[in-house]
Amino acid sequence: MNSDDKQQPYAPNNDHFIEDIDDEELQELVLEAQREALSKEGLEKTKHKPKHPSPKWLFWIMATVLFFNTFAVIFQIYSIPAIEFLKTSTRLSAQGDIASYKKSVVVITTEDSKGTGFSISSDGTILTNYHVVDGNDTVTVIFPDDGMFKANVVHTYPSVDLAVLEINEEKLPYLSLAEQTTFVENDPIYFIGNPLSFTGIANEGTIIDYTQLSDWEKPVVMTKAPVYRGNSGSPVLNRDGLVIGVVFATLEDDVYGKVGLFIPIDYYYEQQPEERP
Repeated sequence: MNSDDKQQPYAPNNDHFIEDIDDEELQELVLEAQREALSKEGLEKTKHKPKHPSPKWLFWIMATVLFFNTFAVIFQIYSIPAIEFLKTSTRLSAQGDIASYKKSVVVITTEDSKGTGFSISSDGTILTNYHVVDGNDTVTVIFPDDGMFKANVVHTYPSVDLAVLEINEEKLPYLSLAEQTTFVENDPIYFIGNPLSFTGIANEGTIIDYTQLSDWEKPVVMTKAPVYRGNSGSPVLNRDGLVIGVVFATLEDDVYGKVGLFIPIDYYYEQQPEERP
């Protein structure tokens, strides 16, 4: 498939790291914000009680306006699609295999950005995108269960937007790489990352096909999947739990609309041929 005449991809921007929030906690935050706002309004009315009582209908109009204003603010921060992918993540994370995969997916932070990476060995080798660590010799890596480490950027491959990090540690969880990227159209995939202001979000999608970008020598793979800023560096896993690629961008496609793009794991092996299993 050729897409030379299509719009260029953009790499998801990175956001600052904050604590993971699941969908139940998010809904509780929305309700708590509403309760606090209504409580504050009630206190203000008590302090400044009017000389003449207001009609009940006026109170209900004000309460309704306050209710919708509260939710409007919340949804400016957490859009409806974001809430939907939180629900999907909660469902997927209840599966034993997905919960296990998540232990190997890390938050990568620099002084001014956040992205995703994943462990590919028990002794601290991390794979991510080059643009996530561009300009840094060291970064901070945060495992969900194993804590925070300083990592050295040991290899960078800008032509395929990949980078390899190393930390001095042992017995870390890691994901297994597929021997090569193989798929058929509509094959299901999982991917795990740190989109928007969240961490450890599991999601799913389907593979569309290879596409050739005008500024890349090699084709990359299009997916129908909810990829957002911060998903850069997320592992793409097949149904056998093997990593077949690395998320790096999105694209507005003429035929499929907004799609996610991932780098086939073959390109990592071409840079590090001794790493092929």
